[in-house]
Amino acid sequence: MENCDSSTTNASAALLNMLVEEGLPSPKQVPAMVKYIHQWLMANESDEHRLDRKLLDLTEAQPTDVVMTLLSVAPSCDRAAETMWKTILCSSRTAESVQLRLLDVLGSWPEHSTCTSDGDTTSAFALAATVVMWKILQVPCIPQIVMKILPRVFVHLLFQVLFSTLDTPMEVDKLWKECQQQHGFAASPNRFAVQTLKSLLCQMQGERVVMAVGRKCGWDTLLCVDTHHYAVALLAREMSCVSPPLCSRIFRYLLQLLSTQEPRWDLPALAFIVEVLKYQDLSGSSGKRVLQILSRHLQSECREKRYLALRALLKLTDDPLLARRMCSLAESLVQLLEEADGEIVRMAAMVLSFVVFENNSLIASPIALQLAEALLTLFEHDTSQVQQVSILLFQALVTIQLEKEEKALKRQVLQSLIPLFIHCHDKNRCVAQASWETLHCAAKFLQRNHLKKLVRKKKLWKFAECLVRRAWKHQAQAGEAP
Repeated sequence: MENCDSSTTNASAALLNMLVEEGLPSPKQVPAMVKYIHQWLMANESDEHRLDRKLLDLTEAQPTDVVMTLLSVAPSCDRAAETMWKTILCSSRTAESVQLRLLDVLGSWPEHSTCTSDGDTTSAFALAATVVMWKILQVPCIPQIVMKILPRVFVHLLFQVLFSTLDTPMEVDKLWKECQQQHGFAASPNRFAVQTLKSLLCQMQGERVVMAVGRKCGWDTLLCVDTHHYAVALLAREMSCVSPPLCSRIFRYLLQLLSTQEPRWDLPALAFIVEVLKYQDLSGSSGKRVLQILSRHLQSECREKRYLALRALLKLTDDPLLARRMCSLAESLVQLLEEADGEIVRMAAMVLSFVVFENNSLIASPIALQLAEALLTLFEHDTSQVQQVSILLFQALVTIQLEKEEKALKRQVLQSLIPLFIHCHDKNRCVAQASWETLHCAAKFLQRNHLKKLVRKKKLWKFAECLVRRAWKHQAQAGEAP
C-alpha cells in the first residue's frame, strides 16, 4: 500500500478491499490504513464512498486509532477527512465510540495526547476537533449521536472559548492559519469557537437565545477573560427561558465535571449552575453534590466564586431539605463575616440568619460563639443594610436556646446592650426597628423582666438609667473608682 499510487483507483481500492476481507488487520496496521484511505479519497473525489465499509470495519475494531489518526493526519478537516467523519458518525456501528473520543479531544485544550497502536505519539488538537464539529453542524441532517450529546459538546465549546482567549500556543496558531486558508475562517480561534457554539444552539432550536445574547453584547463579553463568566450567566438565563430540560442536562454534566476534574474553569461553570438552579430537582444525590461544591467555593480565594456560592445558597433556602443541610456550612459562613466586602458579608449573614432562625437549628457551640462575636463587630459596619442584617441575625441567635453555651453566650448578649440601645436611635428606621426588637429579645434572654418591660413600652431613657446604675454597681463590687 505504501508503494502503491493512490490515484490508480481500481488497483488501490481492490488492494485495500482484499486486505480487509482477509480479516481485520493487526492494531499496528490500522493507523497506516486510515492514512491510506484518506490519501485515496483525496486522489479519487468521484468515487469517494467506495471504501466506506472498510473504514467502518476498521473504526469498529479500533475507534481510538481511527479518530486520533484522522485528527493528526488532517487537522484542518479537508474534503477527504470530512467525508470520512460523516461516514463514521452516521453509522450506528461506530457513531457512539467515535463521538466519545472526539469529545475527549474537544475538551482537552490545547492538545490531547494519545499513543496509537503503531506507537505514534502525535497529539491531536482541540481546535481540530472543533473544526470537525463545525463541519458536522453544517450538514442538513445532523447524526443522531451528535444530537444525543449536544449538552456535553456545548460545555466543551463554552470553555474552549475561555481557554483559547487565555492562550493560543504556536502550534495551534499554525493550525488555525491553515484552517483559514482552507475554509476561509475569519478572526481568531476563540471567535471560531463562539461561531461553532452559535451553530450548536441553532441546532437545539436556540435561535432566540443566539439573538437575545447578541442584543445584550453577550458574545463579545464571552471573549473577554474578565467578563467571560458574566456572559455565561447571561447565556444560562436566556437558555433557561427557552429550554429548561436542556439546561437540566447541562447542569448535571457540569456537576459531574466539577466533582471529578481540576477547577480550571469552575468560575464560569458555577455561574451557569447558579442561574439554572431553580429548574433542578435536588432531592437526591444532586442536592448533596451541589452543597459540597458550594462549600468548597465558599473558601475560595476568588471573590467572584464566593459571591456566586452565596447567591446559590440564598436560592436554595427555599428547599427545606437543603436548608437543613446548610448547618454544615456554618463555620465557613461565619468566616466570611470578617471580610471587608460589604456585599459578601451581607449575603453570608442572610444565609446564616436563615439557617439559625428559619430552621430553628442549633449551630455547634464554638461556632455560635464565634458568630456572636463577629456580629457585635458588624453592628458598627459602614453599610446600614449590613448593620440591619447582623442585628437581626444576632436576634435569631439569642432566640434559639443554646443549652450548653448559654452562659458563654450571656457575656456576648450583655456586651450587645449598649450598642443596641444606641442603634435604637439610628436615623435609618430599619436599623432602629431591628435594634429595638433585638434589644427586647436580649432582655428576655437575660431574664431581666424589668428591662424587657421598659423596652416593650419604649421607655428607653429609663432603660439607659438601669444600664448606668448596673455599671456603677459592677465597678463598686470590683473595687474600682466610679
